[in-house]
Amino acid sequence: MSKNFVDFERPIFELEAKIDALQNVSHENDVNLNEDITRLKEKSRQLTASLFSSLTPHQVLKIARHPDRPYTHDYIQGLFTDFDELQGDRFTSSGSAIIGGIARFDKQPILVIGHQKGRGTKQKIHHNFGMPRPDEYRKALRLFRLAEQFHLPVISFIDTPGAYPGIKAERHNQSQAIANNLKVLSQLRVPIICIVIGEGGSGGALAIGVGDQVLMLQYSVYSVISPEGCAAILWKDATRASEAAQAMAITAPHIKALNLIDDIVPEPLGGAHRDVAQMMQNLKEVLRHKLAQVMHYECDELLNVRYQRLMSYGALQSDVT
Repeated sequence: MSKNFVDFERPIFELEAKIDALQNVSHENDVNLNEDITRLKEKSRQLTASLFSSLTPHQVLKIARHPDRPYTHDYIQGLFTDFDELQGDRFTSSGSAIIGGIARFDKQPILVIGHQKGRGTKQKIHHNFGMPRPDEYRKALRLFRLAEQFHLPVISFIDTPGAYPGIKAERHNQSQAIANNLKVLSQLRVPIICIVIGEGGSGGALAIGVGDQVLMLQYSVYSVISPEGCAAILWKDATRASEAAQAMAITAPHIKALNLIDDIVPEPLGGAHRDVAQMMQNLKEVLRHKLAQVMHYECDELLNVRYQRLMSYGALQSDVT
């Protein structure tokens, strides 16, 4: 049982602690407590289902940031084979907030790329908490060009609070690096599938998030700014993040209703971190279907469909005749 939980998961955590204690007693003392354990497991399942049936946007955000939630590297290990990581932008640094390389998905050669947050203090610092700098977007751009050169479909995993907001990043043309990626991705002559697996934060997410199919995991979020940042700007009070999250419509069902994504990938009961193996299976099935769908197009047709898709964002329907 994980020791990491967010505030509203505490009742579930306490029940699971009781289950673990009973299992230990049963094992150490050779006592049959199966009936009690089964009853508590069912109670835990029902409680989890009840709590997760009515999550607020801010609670979904907490699940999207859960420290046990699978990251890009976990999905690479769970979904792909023969992964060969490629590093560096060939100018300044190797970069580690974005990882990527060539792999196989069901024997199909692909290029996989995504944000990596890291676990534990050393890893988080090494990966800059999943916040890319300009050189890392240029590394991503190099990999996108490589995919185009070798006719490899691109699968992109999005999970970042946003682009790194430091002064050095601005001096190194952060906005230009992001904008250039948007331009190149919109015209890239290979299929692109993007999946928001945790946080989809602003331009930091969009820089690797332009695709022919854009998916969101059930308890992921996508927003132009973090709720804390929004609250700090609007009300000068970051503690009002819950109100901001509600107003910003950051959850997958809201984003789907706005036609900004194509599908929502269901997560196991309680979130991806509760059953990583099941999450991998769920996503693998969806990816198989989506990859077959986008690879069906001829290149020019693919680009035309992508262009029409991008032009449809923000379109308004009028009842005026």
